[in-house]
Amino acid sequence: MKNIHYKSAQFRFYAELNDFLPLAKKQRSFDYIYAGPLKLQEAILSIGVPLSEIDLILVNSKSVNLDYSLKGGENISVYPVFESLDISSMTALRPQPLRDTRFILDAHLGKLARYLRMVGFDTLYKNDFEDAVIVQRSQAENRIILTRDKALLRSPKIRHGYYVRSIHPKPQLIEVIRKFDLISQLRPFSRCIACNHPIEKVSKTLIFERVPHDTFQQFHDFFVCKQCDKVYWEGSHYERMQQFIRSLKI
Repeated sequence: MKNIHYKSAQFRFYAELNDFLPLAKKQRSFDYIYAGPLKLQEAILSIGVPLSEIDLILVNSKSVNLDYSLKGGENISVYPVFESLDISSMTALRPQPLRDTRFILDAHLGKLARYLRMVGFDTLYKNDFEDAVIVQRSQAENRIILTRDKALLRSPKIRHGYYVRSIHPKPQLIEVIRKFDLISQLRPFSRCIACNHPIEKVSKTLIFERVPHDTFQQFHDFFVCKQCDKVYWEGSHYERMQQFIRSLKI
């Protein structure tokens, strides 16, 4: 019978990466036992942490990429995405942060999709998107995957993804904006919340028959989505949303 030679490495996951760990491994170092040749990404996936949530890995205090081959005896520190910090001088994991911020959301986050569009972000969402479609479009269009499904993020093909912790849509929006440091990128009411395409200001005379008479008389600025033809105007809902957006910047 062939003898199996086991090796071990010590892992420590930081900050919100602990959300993916069992209680016994949260906020502490632990030994990872394995046999045979093993890549770092294979070890991390087997532990249960999505690669897309990681932005920096230090092995014995030196930055490495996911193809690093474990040798045994290493001390490995794994950190979450640092979208608001410049770590380009020390990380070997990503070529650059994802700053042209676009999203694709899974079926659990329909209301969040509308909020993200409301503040100006290109956000793809359909309640029947298959996981494979979400992953493929994320890769092809350089979109961040937002999901409430931890299993979705375990695909090694995903490089930009985030597990949304909050349950309700407004706290979810605040969480995403703060997580990816998006305050400077907010463009409120520049995109159709129904279909995601940009909206354009139009002459009031062009929508005379498309809005209620009282609305036409009361408001002066109107906007139209060139894709789905939905008409928008700055009513009471607009002011409530403005107040909410201002609160995000505090």
